[in-house]
Amino acid sequence: MNPDIHGLWPALLLPIDADGALDTPRAIAHARRMLDAGCDGVTLFGTTGEGPAFTLAERKGLLESFLGAGIRADQIIVTTTTLALGEAIELGQHASRLGVHRQMLMPPFFFNQPREAGVIEAVSQVVRGIGDEGLKLLLYHFPFMSTFGFSHTAIAELVRRHPGQVVGVKDSSGDRAHSLGLAHAFPQLAILVGAEPDVAPVMCEGGSGSINGLANIAPGLMKRVMSTPDKVAPGDAQLILDLLKLLSVRPGMPFVGVYKAMLAEQTGDDAWLAMRAPLSPLDSAELEAVRSGYRALGAGLRQL
Repeated sequence: MNPDIHGLWPALLLPIDADGALDTPRAIAHARRMLDAGCDGVTLFGTTGEGPAFTLAERKGLLESFLGAGIRADQIIVTTTTLALGEAIELGQHASRLGVHRQMLMPPFFFNQPREAGVIEAVSQVVRGIGDEGLKLLLYHFPFMSTFGFSHTAIAELVRRHPGQVVGVKDSSGDRAHSLGLAHAFPQLAILVGAEPDVAPVMCEGGSGSINGLANIAPGLMKRVMSTPDKVAPGDAQLILDLLKLLSVRPGMPFVGVYKAMLAEQTGDDAWLAMRAPLSPLDSAELEAVRSGYRALGAGLRQL
């Protein structure tokens, strides 16, 4: 297990107020709930957190508010993915100045299928531009979202160029074989898995932990599974699958909206249902399907 980034770092859901702005007090309270539940830290502005929909000023402001509220810099991974490399550098520099050295970056996704040399150079420019010797960068592999990802060749070259700064991969491929391949090929790196059923099997083969969306709803469950990945209780494994089934209880639902619906049902706080455009909340039928499905899990919900 790589010591730079390991354990459970929820891909933090972010609340939106009635005016469409970030709801900072709710976001801080949610992050504290995750930390109080035993999470090792939280991940800001990833895909689950609707990160690319927020401006640089909003992203900087929320990070500053988290730190001002007493959440430690070493308890945060900040995602710096943007369309323009200069803006990714700006976000990275801002975080580094505040002591937030754990950062995550998706490959540039505004051109379809760029050459691998261009992907490598883009990330390398961001690392050099941030100029932080203490940087601990995760490469964010999510080909479904970015249309391409980081190959083994690209990962190896970036590690060669930036030893000690490119420290791992967040694998959101949803492909267990791919995640296991990363753990086997790069034992020196932190491999953090996004697909919740794959977390324990990959940890048994050298993976370092997880950044995932379900941890917003079930941090205790995910932490329990990760504490003994070689001895996962059958009930816990089934509960993860049952919760994930709610993501597709109706066709075509945005996964962020489903997680927010579950969190609203869990907390009794419907403010969580709002999303930043272009994402939109679940319609009434979808919302009721998710909520009733969540309630139907009954006694298992006490284990979340």
